[in-house]
Amino acid sequence: MLDKKKIKEKLEKERDVLLEELRGMGKLNTETLEWEATPEEQIAPATDQNDMADRFEDFEARSSMIKTLGPRLNNILKALKGLNRDSFGRCEVCKADIETARLEANPAARTCKKHLEG
Repeated sequence: MLDKKKIKEKLEKERDVLLEELRGMGKLNTETLEWEATPEEQIAPATDQNDMADRFEDFEARSSMIKTLGPRLNNILKALKGLNRDSFGRCEVCKADIETARLEANPAARTCKKHLEG
């Protein structure tokens, strides 16, 4: 039997961690509801091309992380929203119960192990 209280606590904790990480790298676009990377604050003007290249590289790294963390946050939010539905904990593909161990490891899992997300 699923301990939904425990799953909810896990989901909320991960949500809070993801939000903190995302806020440190970017901002939420209120029109598209997608996270966008922001450049690191520049204290002094870039002194040469190497400084500019470093800032660009940092921005690219932030963008890459946001592309990973944003969808993860969306899955967490979707799981929290659907936690009290009868369909929570069921595979979106075959409708069978998702393995308890899988849900304990990843409470936002949407499929069983057989239909593991890519």
